[in-house]
Order: sequence, then C-alpha cells, then structure tokens
Amino acid sequence: MGCTVNDVLVGVSSAALSRYYFRRTGESEGKSIKVRTALMVNLRPTPGLHELAKMMESGKNNGVKWGNQFGYMILPFHLAKHDDPLEYVRKATKVTRRKKSSMEAIFTYWSADMVVKIFGIKAAASLCYGMFSNTTLSFSNLAGPREQIVFCGNPIVYISPTSYGHQHALTLHWQSYMNIVKLALAVDETQFPDAHELLDDFTESLRLIRYAASREAEKTQDGS
Repeated sequence: MGCTVNDVLVGVSSAALSRYYFRRTGESEGKSIKVRTALMVNLRPTPGLHELAKMMESGKNNGVKWGNQFGYMILPFHLAKHDDPLEYVRKATKVTRRKKSSMEAIFTYWSADMVVKIFGIKAAASLCYGMFSNTTLSFSNLAGPREQIVFCGNPIVYISPTSYGHQHALTLHWQSYMNIVKLALAVDETQFPDAHELLDDFTESLRLIRYAASREAEKTQDGS
C-alpha cells in the first residue's frame, strides 16, 4: 500500500470514529460524512542524545534550540462504512500524502510566528482560537524515545500526553514509547459520556485492519 505509520493511525481513527458515530446515531450505513480536522505537525527535527546534551550546556550557542516548532494542517476526515477495513487506510493515505507534499504546515508555523512578533501574543491566540473553532477535532502524533528513560532513578513505564482548554470535544494523542504506540483521548464528557466504548471501537478497528492487512499480504505472496 506504500503508507506510513501515521497514515495507518489516521485510518484507524477514521474507522473507529465511524463505528462509534453510526452506532450512536443509528443513521444509515450508506451515509458518508466529511469533517475538518486539525493535524498538529512539529517541524523541529528530532534531536539526538548528543544534541540534547549540548542544550544543557549553559552559556553556549550550539545551534541547537529548546522548544518545538508547531504548524498545523487542515485535514479532511471521513466517517463512512466500508466493507473492506483497509479502505479507511487507503483514503487516509491519499489525503495525508497530498497534504504532506504541500507547504501548509510550514506556512501556518511561520505565519503564526510572524503574527506574534508583529502583533503580539493576543493576536496569535486569537488566530489559534479561530483555527480550533472551525475544525471538529485535532490530532497529535509524536514519536517518543525508543529506549526506556529514567527520571530521578525511576524508570518511566509509559508516556500519556493530553491537553485541555481548547474548543474541541475530542482530541486524539498518538504517542510512541519504546516502539509501542499508545492512544490517549481528551474528551468532553457531555459529548462523549461513553468514552470507554469509543476506546473499544479503536481496539476493534485496529484488529480488523491488522487482520485485513495480513490477509492481503498472504494473497500477494501466493500470487507471486
């Protein structure tokens, strides 16, 4: 299929939210809904351990800076019923590939940075507020350390990021750590009173997509 891990995660999200939506609403399975989502992108290159060590050296300009450089992309997101679970991944791959080839994330980061420098932080906050107000949900997928890290002598078992205070009733955080990807949901309980069922939908969608991918790989090998 030629897709990335991130493409698969977006596809799994589409499948899970579709299952949840059609079960809750009872609407026709033939219906297809398209919403807008905000995909946060960190443009800062992932530093190595040596560069992080340089960051901690005070009073030296090593060309390595603290902090992130967040841009975002407006990502079309589909809610639909597909007989083939892999169709969710195919659609996600098609959309994200087109978006990643654009300059949207770079433009949104630099435009926000320019607004802060010229008009101040309140104007930038208003710009950010407008973006969240005109999208349905937001994604954040972050590559974490591949090896276990220790904090003050205590090994870190897992990392679970979250956020609050923005307008979205649902925020999805995909976080990898020690080559394991975990999902953290930030939900408005008035809109998602049964968030545990939504997590079950993610589990089932991932299982179905994984099984379908294995079957397709077997067919490809048999055909060759």
